[in-house]
Amino acid sequence: MVLAAFVLPLAVAAVIVPFRSTFADPAAALVLVAVIVAVSVAGDRGAGFVATLSATLWFDFFLTRPYEKLAITHRPDIETAVSLFVVGIVVTELAARNRFHRAVATEEADYVGLIYSISELAVSDAPADEVVERARRELIDLLNLRACRYDPDPPLRPAMQMGHDGNVLIGGALWDVDTMGLPGPELELVVRSQGTPQGRFILNPTPGRPVTLQSRIVAVAIADQVGAAVRPQLRSA
Repeated sequence: MVLAAFVLPLAVAAVIVPFRSTFADPAAALVLVAVIVAVSVAGDRGAGFVATLSATLWFDFFLTRPYEKLAITHRPDIETAVSLFVVGIVVTELAARNRFHRAVATEEADYVGLIYSISELAVSDAPADEVVERARRELIDLLNLRACRYDPDPPLRPAMQMGHDGNVLIGGALWDVDTMGLPGPELELVVRSQGTPQGRFILNPTPGRPVTLQSRIVAVAIADQVGAAVRPQLRSA
């Protein structure tokens, strides 16, 4: 995509060359801005920046006097070239932010759907083992785990755990999960019901795989749904 981001403005500028004596420079700049917009929407931030630099370069080289030289002698052409560059950078940044917000919105919707589906299963007549197994599979995907198993016995002694707020403390210090991933080789996610431990998931993290706080909070919510499903069946056993 980066190569296309560099070549596409060149190709468009070359198409305009035969008409440059009658085609106003601002109009040519607007055409190149449209190219930058297309690249920024289809690609990423890097591709947009490359397209902006390429468009400004070829606008100078092909479409401003003296032609075929990287020099601009007329002040209006300088202003147009600077405007082209600035608008290209702004458009690229706006496109990148729009992609980010769209991705976040999609991710949040997926999280809500995941929690809802497990809660529906938990309050249904499904056996607790089925709820646990569904939660186990989802936790592997959600937290990028190598493996995950459920232990119905609550922890008897302090161990490396993911807190109810999604954070992980080691030796009293906050572990930077966002950049270093979950610590291993094993990490506990306690299953609670009304604050009382009902069991635990034993997580086997993938080393070095970052896990967002939002994903960890969703994991805690999943564990809470398992707790709600397990406790009634323990009472009736």
